[in-house]
Amino acid sequence: MRKGFLFCVAVLCSLLSFAQNDKGDIVKTGDNMPAFTLSSAVNGTVNSADLKGKVVLINIFATWCGPCQSELAEVQKTLWPKYKDNKDFRMIVIGREHTDEELTAYNKRKGFTFPIYPDPKREVTNKFATQYIPRSYLIDKEGKVISATVGYRKEEMDKLMKEIDKALK
Repeated sequence: MRKGFLFCVAVLCSLLSFAQNDKGDIVKTGDNMPAFTLSSAVNGTVNSADLKGKVVLINIFATWCGPCQSELAEVQKTLWPKYKDNKDFRMIVIGREHTDEELTAYNKRKGFTFPIYPDPKREVTNKFATQYIPRSYLIDKEGKVISATVGYRKEEMDKLMKEIDKALK
């Protein structure tokens, strides 16, 4: 009986260790971008199939998330001005569990000029990850994920912009 108990404890510890290491990733570097459609009354509809041949930055955030706010402020300040007019680049910012109305009010307060799309039921964001935000995915012109990050650190913005420059060449 003692051996059985010890075995169960070992299995349980192993499972708990695995669960703690799980970042909720579904899409990882090297994977194809999942198929999706997003609609916004303000920004129209975007379909992943229409993004072929473009470098795409997908950012998943929530209005209540502090690190998300810091990241989006930095995107507005440095990244968006540099790439917004590049015909080979597209940025898709997705408000996880937010409606179009909530995002419109949020955007009015924040003054962001990039398009934000609602995903009130996590139908799109759950194709990328099950938990933890902010998340960013950089997709190359062939539709492959070349960078996938969780969280935000200011020093990562320069690295991301270098990756975008390289992918646009």
